[in-house]
Amino acid sequence: MTVAPPLDTDVVARHALAHDASHYLLLPEAVTAPEDEAQVVAMLREATRARRPLTFRSGGTSLSGQAQSDSVLADVRRHFREVEVLDGGERVRVGPGTTLRQVNAHLLRHMRRLGPDPASESACTIGGVIANNSSGMAAGIQENSYRTLESLRFVLPSGTVVDTGLEGADARLRRDEPELHEGLLRLMRRVRDDAAATRVIRERFALKNTMGYGINALLDFETPAEVLAHLVVGSEGTLAFVSSAVFRTVPIQRHITTGLLVLPSLAAATAALPEVVGAGFATAELMDARSLVVAQGLAGAPQEIRGLEVEDHAALLVEHRADEPAALEALAAEAGALAGSLGLAAPFSMTTDAARRAALWTTRKGLYAAVAGARPAGSTALLEDVAVPVPELEATCRGLQELFDRHAYDESVIFGHAKDGNIHFLLNERLGESGDRLEAFTEEMVELVLDHGGNLKAEHGTGRVMAPFVERQYGPELYGVMRELKVLVDPAGILNPGVVLTGDPSAHMRDLKPVVEIEEEADRCVECGYCEPVCPSKDLTLTPRQRIVLRRDAEHAERRGDLATAAAIREAYDYQGLQTCAVDGMCLTACPVGINTGDLVRRLRAEDAAPAAATAWGAAAGSWDLLTRGASAAMGVAGAMPAVLPRLATEVGRAVLGADVVPQYRDELPRRGGSVRRAGGRGRASADVAAVYLPACVHTMFGAAEEPRGTGGCGGDCACGSSSAGVPAALDLLAQRAGVRLAVPDDAASLCCGTPFSSKGMTAAKEQMRERVRTALLAASRGGELPVVVDASSCTEGIAGAMEGSGVEVVDAISFVRGQLLERLEIGERTGSVTVHPTCSTTHLGATADLVAIAEACADEVVVPVEWGCCGYAGDRGMLHPELTQSATRAEAAEVARRETDWYVSANRTCELGMQAATGKSYRHVLELLEAVTR
Repeated sequence: MTVAPPLDTDVVARHALAHDASHYLLLPEAVTAPEDEAQVVAMLREATRARRPLTFRSGGTSLSGQAQSDSVLADVRRHFREVEVLDGGERVRVGPGTTLRQVNAHLLRHMRRLGPDPASESACTIGGVIANNSSGMAAGIQENSYRTLESLRFVLPSGTVVDTGLEGADARLRRDEPELHEGLLRLMRRVRDDAAATRVIRERFALKNTMGYGINALLDFETPAEVLAHLVVGSEGTLAFVSSAVFRTVPIQRHITTGLLVLPSLAAATAALPEVVGAGFATAELMDARSLVVAQGLAGAPQEIRGLEVEDHAALLVEHRADEPAALEALAAEAGALAGSLGLAAPFSMTTDAARRAALWTTRKGLYAAVAGARPAGSTALLEDVAVPVPELEATCRGLQELFDRHAYDESVIFGHAKDGNIHFLLNERLGESGDRLEAFTEEMVELVLDHGGNLKAEHGTGRVMAPFVERQYGPELYGVMRELKVLVDPAGILNPGVVLTGDPSAHMRDLKPVVEIEEEADRCVECGYCEPVCPSKDLTLTPRQRIVLRRDAEHAERRGDLATAAAIREAYDYQGLQTCAVDGMCLTACPVGINTGDLVRRLRAEDAAPAAATAWGAAAGSWDLLTRGASAAMGVAGAMPAVLPRLATEVGRAVLGADVVPQYRDELPRRGGSVRRAGGRGRASADVAAVYLPACVHTMFGAAEEPRGTGGCGGDCACGSSSAGVPAALDLLAQRAGVRLAVPDDAASLCCGTPFSSKGMTAAKEQMRERVRTALLAASRGGELPVVVDASSCTEGIAGAMEGSGVEVVDAISFVRGQLLERLEIGERTGSVTVHPTCSTTHLGATADLVAIAEACADEVVVPVEWGCCGYAGDRGMLHPELTQSATRAEAAEVARRETDWYVSANRTCELGMQAATGKSYRHVLELLEAVTR
């Protein structure tokens, strides 16, 4: 018999998981992470028996306070991540722990996607998508979770499992839960026999609506099993645990054109909506005058916004999508004709150009980041959403602006999905002060929206923030139906109490999250969790959000005199927060307010660094050539020994000096270091040189992997190939074959990008090295006349940082080769297949497309794993803490194991070692593959 998973009462685990994106905070008594449905069944039965409240937590991206508990909090993100594509992508079976973006990545090869398209798609999980009945910019009410769900498998509080995808599901429900089955039939009859109740339901659910339970299911379906499944959608974890779901997918239209309709006023913009909606735009995003002012300050804002003298203007960002170019052209022409009749305040045109489209979307998607990131110190960004009938939109927006003025919310903005009558508004509030202003504003806002026939929640869910107002929106009769439904399904009241329904009229003003200022790098954090899916340590220790909230909670505990909690958090933080952070910066790529938690970790490491270590690293910076050649020699000596000897030696050293000081000798390490030969030329660049080439020192320390047999010429170590020298020799040969000359600076071997120093917090040594790099590369590039090419993506990123502001262009070797050499090379016999591992640095550099393009030039089939992510090797971090790489690569390695290919490539030597450790495959630089097929 399966038992419930163990409960973790550790103070750090509880605080780390407590926070979500809302402005509420409850500290759980215990946390847990069930591994499968059987454990969930056992948990629910035990919780029901003990009447102990239980909340299931997934991404925690919702803003309404659904993902918190002061009892037991169960995290479902570490498991339940299965994705099974069905019927060529027309359907998909998914677990609640996988993110929407991951599901869409699996569907992309079939040119399909899920219907819901929330802005949080990178981090929100399927469990959350179902729990909140997610929709989004284009989904409306036709492609939301409720409408695109085909079947649902879920566990009731009693432990009964219901699967509507199985034949006879309703008969099973009647057999297993007779009282529930009969009660649902009774509620169906009650609502259907009440004309007034039916009318209210139809009116409310004709708009986007996530307020209360989705009682439209009582009218839309004929069997209690199907009714119950669709009541679970949008129930915010208060009725059941969702084990898996099957969705009908929607096709991806390949061709897109985007434009911005700028109108003289909000009234003019909303007055134009009937015509805009009638034109069939896939999206029509509204931005008020304040939004436009904010958007003008965003990097990359288009001329349509930058050149506007904003007064009372408003804008509609519109987009058409089509399967064929001709159809798109016709739609764009119709849009142009429509624009001519609207009295626009700025020129209008539709564009298919990817860069221009991205700039236009910056004006909409960047609003939250701009306002929330610049909020005053000590304040909290509150993002709310409502929906009203489109004809009522202008009056509602005007009313909101009057409320902002009356309650002194000076920096508030209004934006949203205008074609659905769904608007968002953002407030900055000081929750640490009296809540009277927020409470008064909320009361007036509720009356405003309801007076205009609207719903108080359109997308974000009822949560705690609107639970006291559910009865006011629906009236006592339908509110009574909802309360009876909750008692029928969850008679013990254990599932997520206080969410959706509450008897406390002040519940929305309780348990407000304290605002605690800690560090400059982290104070902008809104705890949204967007950073978590891309973090390599997310399944091992902490995520970036958790690294920040733990520091906030430790500081808050200290201020209120809870020294035991503060000490426990700080004691655990060294390993969980600092040593197992890869400082890869992938969190920056996902963070809506632009935080790189790696910057915080590097600074904290610098503060913790011992003076002796700082002195040693300073000496290393002064003798870098000797150090790298010494490391190469040591690798050669170690490689000549039985593997057990160097491994034993490093284990002894780690035991004596610490695991964060002595790297572990690993099986994936090459048996010898490489010898980086000079490429193309020496010393000062002459007139015929195309670029300065700086070979990365990592190739000196770590030799190349063995080349796959039967590729190119000999397939082994010989003069015709580069299997022993790795990427420096490969780039040299590629340049020669393309007739391009590269020059290597005389002192190249003594130069380093500085990343090994900065990642360990050795700031002085980093600056010492960077100054040397700037001097050498300014001279070698003739003051910036020539670009500098670096052959390891993480080193390219570091060198680019060192040369910032110098006028010297730094480019990664894969981008240089794709842009300058590839079309000059003659591809011989292509390899059959190649697996590509992008890196965190190719992501930061914008070079992943170049990496894939080179692989596509070399192979008939290119596989980029859907589950790829930062490998966590992070220079030597994978040798100091191999558990980090093991955890970070687990999902990608499992995917790689399912498909054998001829080559395995990446763009950074230590990442290649990390992936070799994870998969057992020899990963090489993609330029080595290109060299092999052009011999």
